[in-house]
Amino acid sequence: MPNDTLAKHLFHWEAQPMKWPMRLRVVLYLAQALEYCTTKGRALYHDLNAYRVLFDDECNPRLSCFGLMKNSHDGKSYSTNLAFTPPEYLRTGRVTPESVIYSFGTLLVDVLSGKHIPPSHALDLIRDRNFHMLTDSCLEGQFSNEDGTELVRLASRCLQYEQRERPNVKSLVQALTPLQKENDVPSYVLMDIPRGGASSLELLSLSPLGDACSRMDLTAIHEILEKVGYKDDEGTTNELSFQMWTNQMQETLNTKKKGDNAFRHKDFNTAIECYTQFIDVGTMVSPTVFGRRCLSYLMSDMPQQALNDAMQALVISPTWPTAFYLQAAALSALGMENEAREALKDGSSLESKKN
Repeated sequence: MPNDTLAKHLFHWEAQPMKWPMRLRVVLYLAQALEYCTTKGRALYHDLNAYRVLFDDECNPRLSCFGLMKNSHDGKSYSTNLAFTPPEYLRTGRVTPESVIYSFGTLLVDVLSGKHIPPSHALDLIRDRNFHMLTDSCLEGQFSNEDGTELVRLASRCLQYEQRERPNVKSLVQALTPLQKENDVPSYVLMDIPRGGASSLELLSLSPLGDACSRMDLTAIHEILEKVGYKDDEGTTNELSFQMWTNQMQETLNTKKKGDNAFRHKDFNTAIECYTQFIDVGTMVSPTVFGRRCLSYLMSDMPQQALNDAMQALVISPTWPTAFYLQAAALSALGMENEAREALKDGSSLESKKN
């Protein structure tokens, strides 16, 4: 999901605030997502909030974080700020389908206001008919009084203290559908974000390694990794020399040297075997070894294992551009082109900062 969270676009936007038609589309898509969850027997979506809504490469909103749903059929899980927690959860410690509707009401307030307003304060503003304080000043002139009033009314119903007074998710979809504007305009146009990131990729300043990974030129990648050697393994060399007095360490180093020799001579099966022995001992940590085994896996037509190694190199060295570039190559080999583009962007961005 390359285009950030709803929270980012509502609360921390940089270029421009989210337009009214897009805000209406977001809440409809979310209501439809919750309705789908309900029909599949997963009515208890836990802790719905603007940070759990992500935008895909077409800038359509997507509901995320389903791990909590899978693990919490009994409704005992909630982690959000208490000011935004459904009142029945504070009483009983349990989440119900109506609790999800309450959380959806807090999202409606977020979308209306462009701010994270506690539900109790939002209800006070609604009771006082202080809609001016409730609506985002950036939206002035973008919607009719009728549309604004309808969204406020829906939010108010969702935030009712008594669960039985809240609407069900099906009625939310029915209420939000006729409010939609500019249905024929794609989301990425409404958000003014380049579609799929392809055009922005062309503008990237890629290093020779990044360029080789973008083209899946495995021979060129091999030449570059061989030339660079272990320069990027900061701190590892000192650790090795300090520990070389033990026999086990000497054996481990010899295994790595055999792997390096095999890698140099393009004997990738032997390289995989030796690097695996080195990694499995676990005494020393080297992102470069994972990078070299990653390429060896790619050369051996094992892209999933290659992706795992690129990810492991990132765990060890989170700001290593090479790991992102290798991740992009592995993702391309798996046919995941959009994800590969994002990894290339991340690698290029890190490289620019270092330079």
